[in-house]
Amino acid sequence: MTSIRRFVYAVALTLVAFSFAPNLASAQEARGRFVLTHEVQWQTTVLPAGEYEFSFKPEGPDSDMLFVRKLSGSGTGFLMLVTDVTDAKPSHADHLFLVAREGKTFVSALNLSDAGVTLHFAVPSGTRQVAVADQASTPVTR
Repeated sequence: MTSIRRFVYAVALTLVAFSFAPNLASAQEARGRFVLTHEVQWQTTVLPAGEYEFSFKPEGPDSDMLFVRKLSGSGTGFLMLVTDVTDAKPSHADHLFLVAREGKTFVSALNLSDAGVTLHFAVPSGTRQVAVADQASTPVTR
């Protein structure tokens, strides 16, 4: 009876140890920077012109959140809810997709080429005026 109890205790300790160990097979966090040349609305948040950095964990409990932080000024940070994640074709650069609606510019998607995914964000419905922001005007760098 004592040997069974010790065996169960050893198995339980092993399982607990493995649950706290980092998952080596998990995807790495995607990081990058971009510059906004004018004010942009990202869901319900208005981002003023400036340089920003972002991070995204493709797996785990925060896989539906994108963290964006302004590099200049107060360094304010924002959490953006990702509404959908789709596979993306590998390319040499990331792209930030902007849409103009009702006189405002909205972020509709962020293509993360190294992670192989495109993150989609909520945009108000309406007549689409501009489809894609050129990388030259809104660069995203790693």
